Amino acid sequence: MTSLTTLLPVATASLRRRKAAFAGSYVALTLGVTLVATTGSLLNDTAGDDSPLGAPSLHKVLQFTSAMAAFVAVFVVAGTFAFAVAQRRQEIAMLRAVGATPRQIVWLITGEALAVALAAALSGCLLALPGAPALAAWLVARGAAPEGFTARPTAGPMLLAAAVGLLVALLGAVTAALRAGRVRAVEALGDAAVDRKVMTRPRWAFALLGLLALAGTVGYYLAAPTMPAAPGDQPDDPQLASQWVLGADLLTITALALFAPVLVPPLVRLLGAPLARATAAAPLLARQNALTAVRRTVSTATPAFLTIALTGTVVGSTAAFADAMAAQARATAAARYVLSPGATPLPADAAHRLTAATPGLHATATTPTVVTGLGADTAAFADHGEDSPAGVPSAATVVDGDLATAWTLPVVDGDPADLHGATLAASTHQARGHGWKLGDRINLRLADGTVTGLRLALVYRTQLGLDEVLLSGDATTAHLAGARPGAVHLDAEPADRLGGTLADAHHPGPDPGAHYAWIATTTILGPALLYALIAIVNTMVMSAADRRRDFGVLRLAGTLRRQVLQMVALEAALVVTTAAVLALAVTALTQYGTTALLNHRILAGRADIALTLPWLPLATAAALCLLLAVTAGVLPGRLALAGPATTRSVSGSWLLQDFRNR
Repeated sequence: MTSLTTLLPVATASLRRRKAAFAGSYVALTLGVTLVATTGSLLNDTAGDDSPLGAPSLHKVLQFTSAMAAFVAVFVVAGTFAFAVAQRRQEIAMLRAVGATPRQIVWLITGEALAVALAAALSGCLLALPGAPALAAWLVARGAAPEGFTARPTAGPMLLAAAVGLLVALLGAVTAALRAGRVRAVEALGDAAVDRKVMTRPRWAFALLGLLALAGTVGYYLAAPTMPAAPGDQPDDPQLASQWVLGADLLTITALALFAPVLVPPLVRLLGAPLARATAAAPLLARQNALTAVRRTVSTATPAFLTIALTGTVVGSTAAFADAMAAQARATAAARYVLSPGATPLPADAAHRLTAATPGLHATATTPTVVTGLGADTAAFADHGEDSPAGVPSAATVVDGDLATAWTLPVVDGDPADLHGATLAASTHQARGHGWKLGDRINLRLADGTVTGLRLALVYRTQLGLDEVLLSGDATTAHLAGARPGAVHLDAEPADRLGGTLADAHHPGPDPGAHYAWIATTTILGPALLYALIAIVNTMVMSAADRRRDFGVLRLAGTLRRQVLQMVALEAALVVTTAAVLALAVTALTQYGTTALLNHRILAGRADIALTLPWLPLATAAALCLLLAVTAGVLPGRLALAGPATTRSVSGSWLLQDFRNR
């Protein structure tokens, strides 16, 4: 019987000889903890909604960024540690053959994983100290965060990121160790040769749960065109629809990622069919290696799939919402022209000066502002459809002039002509969320601190690119504290543009809301994609370091170095192509659902957008994954092929000899 103390020197020897595998695990977890700790630190400093006027809620953007970071990090870290254990199947087989028990194997691997994970968690937290302020500065520079916003790293997010990283790493390593330890000693060496039963029972359980959730998501997507709008249904609210869509996208990606060991081999066999008919050795070996080493193939395909799928779904959804916002703006535009600020702001009395200069012209100025709901006569004010405590500022629009000159809003209750005097208009979601009814008095604190009560005169269907509260200019213009109009809506061309930019109201050009949406998308997606791309390189380097024996055998059989490197490059290309096909399927499904949701539940027949796939972002992401995978496979492979071939044909006998000597 082998004692655990006897195995400890063997673990030390394994750490020395498998530096690439342990370094790869260390890098994956370090960057994962850094990513989660960085976004978590920023999120911790945005408990209130202190976003710049017109920009999306910084707190919500960072919530999604943190969720996306954790989502990608969990998959990458768990997969990397499990792959590192799978690479050692030959060593584990030999230990089992000479008397090591399954419990000892588990303890041995757990101890190694814990040592690596502790060091990586500490390194990740240290890297987050400069990382969080750097991300905060990036947000400020692009107008998505207020001036002076920065990160103040605190212990809470750091400890949470480290704990999540440790837990995921240990779960990945221990699960793989339990699987390896259950193999009987007489079967161990044979099991080390080929991957079998890659889908474990826990993975099957999670995958089936994901499949059930995915079935519900797909069912909703398919039924969206014919489902009636339901009051209180979150996907029916434009301000919450993007959040719901992102959640559905991540659920779809998760389900397919969990089923990767089942889906990847058939796809590799199908996509690699042309390689099977090749006469050269490199294509044949590339296809067979990808089919035989399923764990290695899946470990490489997973970060590539995440990169391409997240790019396709998130960029595609953002583009679809931007198209829907533009289509809805065109459908609701009542004016012929929109005058926007040029090099200098428009004057505060722009509407009156324009009508005075052009007889018969109707002009309505709209000015963005901030109001605070006091909740005296009604529930507390809300921003973008979520309950906010009293005293939290919220975005609103002051309408100075006739509302009908600016927009033809879908009216639910009331009359647009009544928006004058001490009145306001609210979206259906605001009214429903707070129980507001037509004629209710709503108490607000205006931008200059004045408290006033305004009567609810109009309830309109919530719009994508319009604030959910419109204030009458008669009651609020005097309290704007020098604010300048953001736009003036005109029914004819004015004689004087007041230094502004005149645009066709039905072809107004890029919307500022769409601009901020792309900034939010970059913030949410950027860190996670960068991490996933690094994970591709990391996995390929780990794989190349573990294939020295395979390369040595090929060289002894007469294969040229050039042919071996061609095999590595073709295998990497085949794996990335497989990941790209899966990602394309996910993108097509989610884009169909998003388009159906927007057309039939948000635009509601007043406008329509076409189903389009983000081909350029998809192709760019796939090409980048392919470039990194091939480069990260060929360069380490070239180093592994240096020197005499006989030095690379040594098997795991060093471990057996080392174990016997002890």
